[in-house]
Amino acid sequence: MTNSAAAPDTIVLIHGLWMTPRSWEGWVSYYEAKGYRVLTPAYPGFEIEVEALRENPDVIAGLTVPETVEHLAQVIESVQTPPILMGHSFGGTLTQLLVARGLGSAAVVIDSAPTEGVRVNPLSQVKSLFPVLKNPANRHKAAGFTPEEFHYAFTNTLSAEDSKRVYDRYHIGAPGNWVWAYGLIANFKPGHQETWVDYSLDDRAPLLFIAGSEDHIMPPSVNKSNAKHYHKSKALTDFHEFEGRSHWTCAEPGWEAVADYALNWALEHADTARMPRSNAS
Repeated sequence: MTNSAAAPDTIVLIHGLWMTPRSWEGWVSYYEAKGYRVLTPAYPGFEIEVEALRENPDVIAGLTVPETVEHLAQVIESVQTPPILMGHSFGGTLTQLLVARGLGSAAVVIDSAPTEGVRVNPLSQVKSLFPVLKNPANRHKAAGFTPEEFHYAFTNTLSAEDSKRVYDRYHIGAPGNWVWAYGLIANFKPGHQETWVDYSLDDRAPLLFIAGSEDHIMPPSVNKSNAKHYHKSKALTDFHEFEGRSHWTCAEPGWEAVADYALNWALEHADTARMPRSNAS
């Protein structure tokens, strides 16, 4: 139930790694048809098309998590009524970092990559990330998947032919250092790393984790563990699992059910009465 008469009228969709805002194209038109303003901010430098990023991967390789969070925060803070935040994959990690800053009226993370402290690493996740993690030199590159690797990690519920069409339209390299940082380093280096959040905050937006039962790269066990880390917080944290859905759940057949569930949950629990915490992390 909302705590303010000013119900959210804007939805901010945050893309994940190996993707650009283009990956949200179905959701944009779907939510706009329901009367919402929809923003799909790109990571800094990702404002160009997929094809251009493939030709100039240096833009990807040099990106950092803090500058991306700051960039996204500026977009969200420009919205007069606190918006609904939704993030997919590493966009889910970024969404959690933004929620920890006091942003958003409600937040939904879909197949989220973990924040610091989540130590669940299923075999399918290790296999999905191995193409990037097998070579330390990838830490300094834009590291991509082959079509076959992408099919396993992202689109395992699709045919090889359909997966290749998805790959050709959407896939780009990812900042290799990000994958190494949250995949290997964040839980072992002393002190807080770039994906650390304060799980105990009580005055944050309600947060929903959505997982797909067939997701290889961010399986339900990862998202369940991430959600459980918020157990000390008095703010609402919820979890929902969709059966039979892969990491490509936001665009594979039947994605509308995921979009509807995410929006309905966010509207039911949105809290527009809070003010952002400046300079929080």
